[in-house]
Amino acid sequence: MRVRQLVLVANERDPIVTNLEELFNIQVSFYDPGIKFFGLENAVLPVGDTFLEVVSPIEDKTTAGRYLERRGGNGGYMVIIQVEDFLETKKRVEDNNMRVVYESEDPKARAIHLHPKDVGGAILSLDYMDPADSWKWAGDDWESKINTDVVEELNGVFIQSENPDNMLLKWETALGIKGSQEPEGLTINLGTTRVVFIKDQDGRGDGPSAFDVKVKDPASVMAKAEELGLLDQGEISIGGVKFLLN
Repeated sequence: MRVRQLVLVANERDPIVTNLEELFNIQVSFYDPGIKFFGLENAVLPVGDTFLEVVSPIEDKTTAGRYLERRGGNGGYMVIIQVEDFLETKKRVEDNNMRVVYESEDPKARAIHLHPKDVGGAILSLDYMDPADSWKWAGDDWESKINTDVVEELNGVFIQSENPDNMLLKWETALGIKGSQEPEGLTINLGTTRVVFIKDQDGRGDGPSAFDVKVKDPASVMAKAEELGLLDQGEISIGGVKFLLN
């Protein structure tokens, strides 16, 4: 089990995509036409074999649009975790009375989205791929778009909350994995990735506040971020999310 994709929601998709491309020297592999089902447009960018996605509403009264209003602008939106046993995962969710708001029944790409009120902090999607190293949501040609000259992979996500302890309990239930208190916050470790729960720091309410990324040269990335005007009080900020470099 690991964090495989992290999603930003923005009023305008393309400026955020441009910032990500310019800072990390990555590129879009797929614009998914199927996401119009949710009243959205998107762009998916490979980061090694993990992914960043930017979504924007193209219709009124979407879940994403309400989220933008509630949090006062762009920000982290969704956490997609790859699981090894989809049926076991779905049974655990159902046994704990967690509601599923969307399900993909593609045998090569099963997925369930959990109701945000049952988990908190983000839309949590639990996804299974066959084969495990594939990723349908990034298109058919994503591997050819990988560039790890600057950034190598996503390491995890920080989710802020007024009550991190309570949110941790909900995610532990959904994932079937116990968390622990670590120096940076309450943490669920998922292989080489992690989900960290922290206290609301900016008054925007519950939501993903930072993405943890592995880069080859943090100093050069920070210098590039300053050149691009992406620093906020000494931290990289794109689309309402901090990018923490490791």
